[in-house]
Amino acid sequence: MTEENITRIHINDKELILIGTAHVSKQSAEQVKQVIEEERPDSVCVELDEQRYRSIKEGDQWKNTDIFQVIKDRKATLLLMNLAISSFQRRMAKQFGIKAGQEMIQGIESADEMGAELVLADRNIQITFSRIWSNIGFWGKMKLLTSIIYSIFSNESISEEELEKMKSQDMLDGMLQDMTEHFPALKKPLIDERDQYLAQKIKEAPGDKVVAVLGAAHVPGIKEQIHDDHDLDQLTKRKPKSKWPKVIGWGIPIFIISIIAYTFYANPEAGAQQSISWVLWNGSFSAIGAAAALAHPIAVVSAFIAAPITSLNPLIAAGWFAGFVQAYFRRPNVSDFESLSEDVTSVKGFWSNKVTRILLVVVLANIGSSLGTLIGGADVLRLFFENL
Repeated sequence: MTEENITRIHINDKELILIGTAHVSKQSAEQVKQVIEEERPDSVCVELDEQRYRSIKEGDQWKNTDIFQVIKDRKATLLLMNLAISSFQRRMAKQFGIKAGQEMIQGIESADEMGAELVLADRNIQITFSRIWSNIGFWGKMKLLTSIIYSIFSNESISEEELEKMKSQDMLDGMLQDMTEHFPALKKPLIDERDQYLAQKIKEAPGDKVVAVLGAAHVPGIKEQIHDDHDLDQLTKRKPKSKWPKVIGWGIPIFIISIIAYTFYANPEAGAQQSISWVLWNGSFSAIGAAAALAHPIAVVSAFIAAPITSLNPLIAAGWFAGFVQAYFRRPNVSDFESLSEDVTSVKGFWSNKVTRILLVVVLANIGSSLGTLIGGADVLRLFFENL
């Protein structure tokens, strides 16, 4: 058996065998099968959480999704991020004629065949997203969303030889370095914390011999973390929300309203100009965002109407109103949910599938509203100083 991409670690008479895989590689799936059959471990750990495991075992459950509830629970952005992040992986998997995550599926099947205990070793994906989202600030969120939306347009292809090279540590170190340069706040929750979580779960897996099926990016970190003890409860806590976003969220609208009210008192004509400027900038940019998502005309109008009001109340967002209207007039049916996995592999699919179009309406209308708030607020200040 080739030892390439395999790391063996011994801890307290326990042998841990880490298989570093590429998530859309045929060779990775074949190697997982071979290693488990030859090693006959007591436990097999896979880089999955309960949610992703159920998705694999039960098949696509998208048809059970209530899109209105997704918007109401403020999960539209997270769901769109999840779909966009997986789209590149799905395109590569499609290119090579295999399923994304085939090596994890193989790990599950081989564990069952060998009678080994299956351990779901990864942290809940929603907790990871939550910790990422709370870690990067407003501009980081905008930058990340822009990058993710850009990835939807990417039509990059890669040879399987290049894919296999991705499993070398030097290549991965370079990729991680590049990622931390662009999004330094992402590395800790996305890589470092999960390395700690995975290392602890692998170490705690029952039996004297454990095989762990992992994305290659995690292997170097797990090798470092495996000898230390990590508090899983601490790693799964959702970070407490900072008070500052709430202070700023309420402070800006109070400031804007105060400026307009004072200007109305001092110069009613200038106050009227400020009000019109606020409405036009907020409404126009939010409507442009909704229109960019090819929203229903009434959803575009609702974004225009809602944005100037929602920008003054941090508890609500223009995109939610536009999304609800879009969902009402273009409600997804079962076939839209069933074709979702295939549709997210192309730009056309993202915009034509009713599910992802609703998500795009919510996100792009909100981004437009945020830009409109900045520009409209600046114009309100300009008019204020001009009429002092």
